Amino acid sequence: MTKLEQIEKSVAELSPEELMALAAWFEALQADLWDKQIEADAKAGRLDKLLAEARAEIAAGKLRDL
Repeated sequence: MTKLEQIEKSVAELSPEELMALAAWFEALQADLWDKQIEADAKAGRLDKLLAEARAEIAAGKLRDL
């Protein structure tokens, strides 16, 4: 049995309360990983083009309130 299969089996056996706690933990983990990826992308300059486009749209008055 693979590690993933073991995890799936264990998750399937959780109580509803445990499953909710796991879901909350996993959501927080994903958010943290996303933040770290965005930070790394920003430091590496991979977001510079998007930032320049946004600034150009702001300067051209193309933004509108939501």
